Amino acid sequence: MIIRVHQRGGDVGPVLADDVFDTPLSYEEKLPADIVVAYWPGLNVDTAVGEPGSWTVLDWAEHINDPLFEYPFAVSPGQDRRSVFHLDVRLAPEDRSLTGQEWSEVAHRLARAAGIEIPGDDQGCRWVAVQARPHHLSLIASLIRLDGTWQRQPAGFRRHLAAEARRLESDLGLLTPGALTPTDRIAPLAEATAPLADARRVIELHAQLLAGHPQAPLREAGHRLEWLARRLFDLERDLTTTAAELRRPPAPPGAMAPSPPAAVPAARTGARPPM
Repeated sequence: MIIRVHQRGGDVGPVLADDVFDTPLSYEEKLPADIVVAYWPGLNVDTAVGEPGSWTVLDWAEHINDPLFEYPFAVSPGQDRRSVFHLDVRLAPEDRSLTGQEWSEVAHRLARAAGIEIPGDDQGCRWVAVQARPHHLSLIASLIRLDGTWQRQPAGFRRHLAAEARRLESDLGLLTPGALTPTDRIAPLAEATAPLADARRVIELHAQLLAGHPQAPLREAGHRLEWLARRLFDLERDLTTTAAELRRPPAPPGAMAPSPPAAVPAARTGARPPM
């Protein structure tokens, strides 16, 4: 499980409409209940526009953005108004698919680890978690609380997120970065992917820790590590595919290739129809 924390933004709408899904959505498009896997516990559906499962992208964006417009003087410790917190979670390709309830547990536990959700705090942050793609989850929140103050996340919250990710992997039976999978140990060529898998997962973990870092050079280093991890994943996949081809048993000696289908003779031009 790899977690990436994005740079904070100023509006939920573009994050939900453009950044989360593979294909950009219109603001009028609904986010179905099976896409929205979790949201902040204080959501009062009695005053909402219908049930949250029927909300559009615009409904969710306005709901989470509300504190930003209601409290125009709320600023971060760095004196800026970029209140949109966004993280995404990606499982390993070899991981099993999680159920909706399991994704909901992942979202709530990561929201608590990031300091977004505090049990018993009814004036906290508004947030929503959507599963836009298989093996992926995005959590979007406003760091301006309902009481008009800025939510101060715990120091080193990225380390808290990484530690919680390890606990979730253990609880849900998922792979931990650096762990070997059965396909890494099948054949000599497949075994060559094991060091690549180890390196890729370690690089992904460090890329996650550097993503969104306040110092620009470290953020750039995180982006380069993420690019390198993608290249290693492509190479690892190619090696695994080649190993599978080599394991395929050869055709038995003397086996004949299937004959191509006989060609149908073309009709002669000007032929007389049968009597």
